[in-house]
Amino acid sequence: QVQLVESGGGLVQPGGSLTLSCAASGSIFRLTTVAWYRQAPGKQREFVARITRGANTLYADSVKGRFTISRDNAKNTVYLQMNSLKPEDTAVYYCNCELFWGQGTQVTVSS
Repeated sequence: QVQLVESGGGLVQPGGSLTLSCAASGSIFRLTTVAWYRQAPGKQREFVARITRGANTLYADSVKGRFTISRDNAKNTVYLQMNSLKPEDTAVYYCNCELFWGQGTQVTVSS
């Protein structure tokens, strides 16, 4: 069993930055791929980024060059550094590990 808790969301102006955190319980977390997804109002949940056990990363085209995913296995935490935020980045951001999901954290980009 894995419990995932996201934090770090909030309101930010276009061009600003936020760092999301996903803290996990359970030893499997550091042994597997962890991903971030997001869901905007009225839209389907979409993939944002993922990081493997070996720290290989993959990004959606829409965030490539602006977002950075990283992990600290000692802290059982995965981060999503988001820079140059745009209004279209507004969504609830979810952390995913295997079949487990967090409750989500709201990111709103607006002036």
